[in-house]
Amino acid sequence: MRVDLIVIGGGVVGLSIAWEAARRGARVRIIDHANVDKQASWAGAGIIPAPPGPRASQPLEHLARRAAQAHQSWADMLRDHTGLDTGYQRCGGLFIADQPGEAASLAASRWVWEEEGFEFQRWDNAKALGQAPQLGTCPGWSDVRTLIWTPGEAQLRNPRHLQALRLAITRLGSEVLEEAVRDIAQVDGQWQVRTSRSAHTAASVCVAAGAWTGALIGRFGIATEVVPVRGQMLLHRFDRPIYPFVLNVGSRYLVSRADGHLLVGSTEEEAGFDARTTEEGLRGLEEFATRWLPQELQQGGRLPPPIASWAGLRPASIDGFPVMGPVAEHEGLFVAAGHFRAGLTLSPAIAEVIVDMLEQKQPAVDVRAFRPERGWKGSLTPPN
Repeated sequence: MRVDLIVIGGGVVGLSIAWEAARRGARVRIIDHANVDKQASWAGAGIIPAPPGPRASQPLEHLARRAAQAHQSWADMLRDHTGLDTGYQRCGGLFIADQPGEAASLAASRWVWEEEGFEFQRWDNAKALGQAPQLGTCPGWSDVRTLIWTPGEAQLRNPRHLQALRLAITRLGSEVLEEAVRDIAQVDGQWQVRTSRSAHTAASVCVAAGAWTGALIGRFGIATEVVPVRGQMLLHRFDRPIYPFVLNVGSRYLVSRADGHLLVGSTEEEAGFDARTTEEGLRGLEEFATRWLPQELQQGGRLPPPIASWAGLRPASIDGFPVMGPVAEHEGLFVAAGHFRAGLTLSPAIAEVIVDMLEQKQPAVDVRAFRPERGWKGSLTPPN
């Protein structure tokens, strides 16, 4: 079968690029080392933060705004193509500060949000309790200092989203292979990807392998400095949804699903490529959940045991910007990685940009700041 594009990486970024390309008529082959659609993208909670305000001017903010505009249409298209409901809903998010540092951070965010025209409201306790009376019985409620409501925050069920993307891609005639990539090379004007089982040839290759990206493209003189950051999660199950919105406290959150599942996240740990959970990490998440779930769900100050726990490896870049675009001096080779906690959030816009560049079109978002050749050539000092 003729293949126009090989995508290395089966997380949400790789699958999104493949689907966008396939919808435009390309033949795509996705190759991932194992468990396609069950990496960092699967391990998260499916939170889609509210888009930046209309006066936000940074390239990453432009990318996030374009992605936010696309998520509803992607959910609709995936349902039409596959019959699967990804659970996308604009549920809003409540941000709580219960410590002085968190209150100061939210105050700084409010100043930026006001400058950029970001949509938010400052709530008092009565307003919050009017929307979710159960908050008043949480052990942490007495320590609340600041409450911010962001109506644009959304969520989707990321495992279902990934499942729908994979099914949609295959229904358009493209392939998904679970094989370990051994080598990428340019041979007679084509790109050849050798795996543990076979060799594959295409006109273009996009490496979207998350934290594993650097090992695959380092041979082309690009030091991506994309590193894994472990995030641990807990899953509880109750007989009803606990909150009608995403509850954010500092860097942690509670996400309620319509069927009573509740996700508790997340840690941020530099643990290399170790994706195991730890007793300390899970205990911290359980303490957070106990503090911000109603006392009626607890017995003796403890929640029922979680039904599952896991960890994922987020791909973080050293400067906080994604690594996106063509690899200089290697025509037909592209990279899309380093999105850290925003891979799911940005994925529709990433896909659009990468496929535009594959087709030699001018992307709607200026992504020059994300170019792969900004790599630090092995140094931890960013370029001037």
